[in-house]
Amino acid sequence: MIASFILPLLLQTASPAEDGMRHAFAAAEQGGDPEWNCDDPQVQQEMNWCAGRDFEVADERLNAQWKETAAVMKAQDAEFAAYGSERDTREGFFESLLEAQRGWLRYRDAHCRVDGYTARGGSLEPLLVSTCKARLTRTRTRELKELVEVPG
Repeated sequence: MIASFILPLLLQTASPAEDGMRHAFAAAEQGGDPEWNCDDPQVQQEMNWCAGRDFEVADERLNAQWKETAAVMKAQDAEFAAYGSERDTREGFFESLLEAQRGWLRYRDAHCRVDGYTARGGSLEPLLVSTCKARLTRTRTRELKELVEVPG
């Protein structure tokens, strides 16, 4: 008799994962993104979303730094063209930077894809990929900033 009373109560108690899924589905039905708590993510979908958002923020900062660094490199190219030697046929500052950035993007994406493969096909894979991309992107942003900082 006690089991017939307690069992339905146990079945009605939702786990944090079930609560998280209900929250996500409700938000999706209303046409919006779920309002995840990225300070304390509780379910895998929340962790994946928050890691993806962290990468997006890191990528936005990288793009802003890229614009600043590229502008400085183009200015250095113009200055060098005005005062440099015509015999120097090497690539310019910006062209070299662009080549390096394209190579870095290929490296980052491939490296993080491999990093994610440690959970290939599982729900953890997106978290691993996004976390890796965010980490490498923050490092690259610092590198681009260092290229334009005046030592002193």
